[in-house]
Order: sequence, then C-alpha cells, then structure tokens
Amino acid sequence: MTIALTTVQIREAAQRLRGYVRQTPVLEVDGDDFGLPGVTLVLKQEYLQHAGSFKTRGALTHLLTREIPAAGVVAASGGNHGCAVAYAARRMGKQATIFVPGVCPPGKRELIASYGATLRVVGDRYADALAASEDFQRDSGALAIHAFDQPETMLGQATVGFEFEHQAPALDAVLVAVGGGGLIGGIAAWYQGRTRLIGVEPEAAPTLAHALAAGHPVEAPAGGVAADSLAPRQVGTLMFPFAQRYVDHVALVSDEAIVAAQQALWRGLRIVAEPGGAAAFAALLSGRVAVQPGQRIGVLLCGANTDAVHFPSLPIASAKDSAK
Repeated sequence: MTIALTTVQIREAAQRLRGYVRQTPVLEVDGDDFGLPGVTLVLKQEYLQHAGSFKTRGALTHLLTREIPAAGVVAASGGNHGCAVAYAARRMGKQATIFVPGVCPPGKRELIASYGATLRVVGDRYADALAASEDFQRDSGALAIHAFDQPETMLGQATVGFEFEHQAPALDAVLVAVGGGGLIGGIAAWYQGRTRLIGVEPEAAPTLAHALAAGHPVEAPAGGVAADSLAPRQVGTLMFPFAQRYVDHVALVSDEAIVAAQQALWRGLRIVAEPGGAAAFAALLSGRVAVQPGQRIGVLLCGANTDAVHFPSLPIASAKDSAK
C-alpha cells in the first residue's frame, strides 16, 4: 500500500497543528565541543514537545481530522506514542486506552496514567501490545491510532521536517532515528531529496536497514537499550516507499554508543535525552556517519521520556515551618 503525502498536505497539517503543538527550538553547536572540529551541529529539540516527543504531532493530527467514537481512542506503544495519544485525548476531551509491553519504562507508564488514560501492560514487546490493542479495538469500537503505519500519523510527524527546514535551511545532512519509520518517512516526504537524509538505528533493532536490503519491510531483531522506542520488529509499509526513494542510507549504532551520546548531551549541553532520542547524535559521536569540516549537520533529538535523571524528594514545608 502506498499513500500520496505531498508538501501541500504537510503545510496544511502544520497550520492545523498551530496552537496545539510547540514549535520546538533549534540549537546551533560548535562540533569541536564534541570532537567534530569545523562542523556545525544543528540540533532540533523535539524532546521539548508536549508529552516529551515528536509523537504528539501524529496523535493530534488523528484527533483533529477523524471522527472519534464514544469508546474513544486506542493505541499500542513502547511508551512515547502512548504518552502522546493519552495527552492528545485529554487535550481534546476524549477517552484513551493505551496498551504497552513490559519493556515500557515506569516513567512512561506514569506519564500515560497522569493524562487520565486507561493503561494496560501486555507481553514483552511492542508487537504483543499491538495485538492486544487490535483485539480491544474490535470489541469496543474505539478508534485505533497506530504508532507509525497510518497516513495521519505520518502526516503529523512530517511537520517536524517542515519546521526544521524553515528554522535551519541549507543543511548538508539531517540525521533521524528510526523505529517504525513514521518520523523519517514523514520527514522524507517533506524534504524529497533536497537534503541528504540519514536514518539511524540501533544494531540490536535494524528494522529499516533490513527492509532496504530486502526491498520490502521484513521482521528484524527487536532489542537493545532503546527497545521501548526503536524496536517494532519491522518498519511500516506506508513509510517504506519514501525511505527507498529519499533516505540516503541507514547507520547502525551500538547500545554503548547510544549511552555515550546520552552522557555527552548531558555533560555538554544539559540535555536529557532518552536512548531513542540520542540515537541520531550517537551516529556522529561514534563515527558511524562521516562529516567534513565546513558542513552543517542537522540532528533530530526526538524524545526525552527517561528515568535517567532523579531529583531528590524532600518533604514539603508547612507554612508554620517556613515562618520559623
């Protein structure tokens, strides 16, 4: 199955989302700070989006363009998509039921529940949660919002590319992490080859790399440190034609490189990124993507729903105590 995802549709989607999503900022960084002399890094800070990731764009596009039944919406997610759908449903006054696998971190489960959604934990991986959500959809009549393989999802994620190009034109390359591929597929539909687009995947979850080698989506390993966001077993059928045509290549990064990128972002910029959110940056730091002095390289930091930072819990002082 293929879809026509045009730049006109993407512009219209971006206009529709105004007032619902944040225009996330871009940060220019001297690559020398990270061992990349002469390179300018242009970081798109999509982790500052509502619910902590780009997924909110796709979720809201569904709720703004489709008729929502009385049973509300249902979604399966490794974590971030569930957070986004739960947030979007609350924003629009609708009920949401979210299925997540056991690999979903506690922090993401807590965030989903905090938005008032019904949370159900099923199985070990995303595919288990997806199967359970499909059973629930058939029984309840709720509207299914797929994490990556629906036109509305890809259309919403494509607005990241629209926004990034307007904020930072003339980039030599843009690096994007790949899970199910809705994000890179949407961004590819926007850029259409005007900028070199590089996908980045964990070595433990090479879904797009395997699909491109086979010529069609195929099942791949689904593990690693970013398994809650970048391990759906295979990429979507809707995004694949865009990836085949417009993605230059896929770089694979180790779990160690992803963790090192998380640490570098924190040390150098005080940015807290989850493993999936730091994967694109990891490809640069580990040398899996080669860059040259004088280049401007765009990097999408796409998610920050992590338990990596813990702040102390202190008792709240009463007014009487404060007066002492």
